[in-house]
Amino acid sequence: MIRFESDYTEGAHVRILQRLLETNEEQTSGYGTDEHCERAREYIRTACRAPHADVHFLVGGTQTNTTVIASILRPHQGVIAAVTGHIAGHETGAIEAAGHKVLTVPSEDGKITAAQVKEVYEAHWNDPTHEHVVQPGMVYISQSTENGTIYSKAELEALHQASRECGLPLFIDGARLGYALAAADSDVTLADLAGLCDVFYIGGTKVGAMMGEAVVIVNEALGRDFRYHIKQRGGMLAKGRMLGIQFETLFEDGLYLEISKHAVEMADRIQRAIAELGYSFKYASTTNQQFPILPDKLLEELRLNYTFSTWEKTADEHYTVVRFCTSWATKAEHVTGLINEIKRLHAQL
Repeated sequence: MIRFESDYTEGAHVRILQRLLETNEEQTSGYGTDEHCERAREYIRTACRAPHADVHFLVGGTQTNTTVIASILRPHQGVIAAVTGHIAGHETGAIEAAGHKVLTVPSEDGKITAAQVKEVYEAHWNDPTHEHVVQPGMVYISQSTENGTIYSKAELEALHQASRECGLPLFIDGARLGYALAAADSDVTLADLAGLCDVFYIGGTKVGAMMGEAVVIVNEALGRDFRYHIKQRGGMLAKGRMLGIQFETLFEDGLYLEISKHAVEMADRIQRAIAELGYSFKYASTTNQQFPILPDKLLEELRLNYTFSTWEKTADEHYTVVRFCTSWATKAEHVTGLINEIKRLHAQL
């Protein structure tokens, strides 16, 4: 069975495994205070052109989102997010479990706009009984989104400006950030990102690492006591160097972006091949996630040898939106096989 249902089906890049083995018997201090974590922090600060950024390493995305959001919000506040946002639909109510409501806004493509942020903010404060409802306290977006779409630099600038005007910190979930940066139509760099939000994270779990996310806090006020929040929420790994070594390897010579580009190239091959057969797509994704609308009969046969995600049914009961997801480790021959199998099954319809 060849798997295309997610970008974390493989383990870790071989260079990370080698580095972990090479350093296995080193003795270092714990909890992320070791020299590997510090070197990784410096590499990330350099890549972001943010020399004063506060960088922390956590294990996974849900843990990271919950810790960052809970550290920013006061008890009566909530976080603005797209209705399709990861924190709204795929984290088992983790944000609510921490005592904060996710304030969702409509989204067709996974993105939200500056106008929507202002609308939520103004609607709250224009309500004469606003103290009876959850106060918007921050803004959450992801780059790329759950639907594989990306924010342009202009869109991020507008969101950044709106968030500042409303006094709302802007947090960017970067679980798949590498794939967003590698997209052919992306005009956003790490340095741009660092200048257009208050805090973001660089995903490692889905982009070459065994596990790990690097939180980059660029708003100094939000960095205060952050390690207390990490510890309180069970995120302070005793063997913190295990995370630092991975990001040290990913960022010392550009490996992170290199392997991200590979995933995007593989996804682009799938997208072009399916489009050439005349099928359409639910979202205009240029990242590692593709959402074609395919006949159920074709999908039934395709599932015999390939795994992929079922996204949603269409108005036509005979078609379904599915997701093919590539990764840093996707093999070109597996993509070729998938494409040839789709072509073969299409010809039989």
